[in-house]
Amino acid sequence: MAIEAAARLSPSLAVAAFPTRRPAPALSPYSLRRCLPLIRALASSSGADGRFVALSSSELRKRRGLSSSSGPADPASAGDEKLRSLRGLFARPDVAIDAYIVPSQDAHQSEFIAECFMRRAYLTGFTGSAGTAVVTKDKAALWTDGRYFLQAEKELSHGWTLMRSGNHGVPTTSEWLNDVLPSGCRVGIDPFLFSFDAAEELKDSISNKNHELVLVRGMNLVDEIWGDARPKPPKEPTRVHDIKYAGIDVLSKLSFMRSHLAENGCDAVVISMLDEVAWLLNMRGSDVPHSPVFYSYLIVEASTATLFVDSNKVSEDVLKHLEKAGIKLKPYEAIVSEVERLAEKGAKLWLDSSSVNAAIVTAFKSSCPDVENGALHAVYNVSPVTLAKSVKNEAEIEGMKNSHLRDAAALAEFWCWLEKEVCKKVPLTEVEVAEKLLEFRQKQDGFIETSFDTISGYGANGAIIHYRPTPEDCSSVGSDNLFLLDSGAQYTDGTTDITRTVHFGEPSPRQKECFTRVLQGHIALDVAVFPERTPGFVLDVLARSSLWKIGLDYRHGTGHGVGAALNVHEGPQSISYRYGNLTALQKGMIVSNEPGYYEDNSFGIRIENLLLIKELNLANSFGGISYLGFEKLTFVPIQSKLIDTSLLSPLEINWVNEYHEEVWKKVSPLLSGDSRDWLWKNTRPLLDVTH
Repeated sequence: MAIEAAARLSPSLAVAAFPTRRPAPALSPYSLRRCLPLIRALASSSGADGRFVALSSSELRKRRGLSSSSGPADPASAGDEKLRSLRGLFARPDVAIDAYIVPSQDAHQSEFIAECFMRRAYLTGFTGSAGTAVVTKDKAALWTDGRYFLQAEKELSHGWTLMRSGNHGVPTTSEWLNDVLPSGCRVGIDPFLFSFDAAEELKDSISNKNHELVLVRGMNLVDEIWGDARPKPPKEPTRVHDIKYAGIDVLSKLSFMRSHLAENGCDAVVISMLDEVAWLLNMRGSDVPHSPVFYSYLIVEASTATLFVDSNKVSEDVLKHLEKAGIKLKPYEAIVSEVERLAEKGAKLWLDSSSVNAAIVTAFKSSCPDVENGALHAVYNVSPVTLAKSVKNEAEIEGMKNSHLRDAAALAEFWCWLEKEVCKKVPLTEVEVAEKLLEFRQKQDGFIETSFDTISGYGANGAIIHYRPTPEDCSSVGSDNLFLLDSGAQYTDGTTDITRTVHFGEPSPRQKECFTRVLQGHIALDVAVFPERTPGFVLDVLARSSLWKIGLDYRHGTGHGVGAALNVHEGPQSISYRYGNLTALQKGMIVSNEPGYYEDNSFGIRIENLLLIKELNLANSFGGISYLGFEKLTFVPIQSKLIDTSLLSPLEINWVNEYHEEVWKKVSPLLSGDSRDWLWKNTRPLLDVTH
């Protein structure tokens, strides 16, 4: 699944504003056509200096020909009332701020979050997954990226101004605050919702106008106005992740952690990323959609370890599992007081300041005996779990392979069904198609849930990279255009993520050429051989070069890391044009291979497999180093009718034929009847198809 948006927020809010990359509801082709007059109007809305001018939601509605007045039941009025209530808190003596920033994430920098932490969505009415809201005493603005402009215009209440991040002339959040606030104002944040690094960057950027960053402690202001209507925190039980899937027991993982503590002269480490806690303790949960994690923190010391979690989530089996590893339990809310206790006794703490929230880090620094030199009591480094988790062991690899085969069987049954229905001209919406795919996956052993919201995009909707259909506003899947389906699942033994693009009628020459060039990029990356210590950005050009030859490209990364029965997106590795990530690709890592092409208002193409990085046995070893390559995990046919074989080299034709032969051998034993026949038909060699 494509994961990287071309957003340009201020560095201090980059993580805060875009922690999640899955789509929110987008508009159908009809709605897009309906909004074209508005888009044209917005395109011409510039100041005398030619800069793009941000418009308030009421102005946006006027330009759409809608009334800016509303009755008491209008959601816009409710939104304005929320702003009034929020601003009413600014003057409280225990708050005393001039502006408040509301990001999208929870206290753990999670991609997916529980409903009770969707504060930005509650305050603004904008339900897209990415964005940052900023409220001053007389202004309110929301920053989001190009994936969500139309949706934000539709959902924001009258009191909000939409800031289109990435558009020329649109200021960053910090620049805007420095512009609209008089010198010497106080800007408030909930320190639990910003990593320490993000908070420090924000602090520095607003200090240019002598503004002070205020960590509003003890309460979240949005929660205060949300009151009793706020959803309750999740209470779902945790479970033990069986050793046959985990591969390494908890005691061994803790021993690994403690060796890192000793090497770095530290007494303890704070783990705050939810997937890292789950991996380290061989536990799983269901507190957030799409990810088998649970809200918790973990502190590992030289001889003890403490899990901070709601005890109601811990069953007897899980408790025995933890006790066996010598892990104590404390309430989730006790994390700050425990960090303060460690500081007071002079402990040296390992803190990943890029992920551990500002509330924890500042509590530690302020509680150190020598406050002025509090930084000397900590090591600020990337969590030792991050890299260890990304390199899969044999059991994790086996689980990923097995789950992908079952997933492939479900997809074969699904595609067989969908092809028949479309050929019979049965009316099916994008939402109904996604729901049917879920039914097929639910029949597979070990299925838990989807690994993200399915991207089911027909025709022009497929050109919206992070599109997600909704029942109120979606298209029907037909035979006149391309259909893009990006989906994935969580199983007890693995996590899947696959994209296929198909045409149930006759594709145009343009569609075939674009599809074939995307396929060429997919193949070029799949067969890549590269020396160890190569960062992923070096390989990104391989996936784009065939598109570049005719002046085409795509605006997302080519590959992201994937967890083993964990988050569908994980770091630190990636394959992307963003050259700032210098993480070396290593044997045992899993990445996606998903080049694409998107023709606005027409069609979208993406071909995605997951790949396991493996060591190759080559004839030479220049410099005495190892060379790496990829092994495919995903086995679902690539539609042959979309391939223009005249563009392919003999090696590329062989790749397609060998892949389809492997798909047949691995997946056909899991199928019967029509779905098996469908698989046979769709894995025939290319030359058989073209003659």
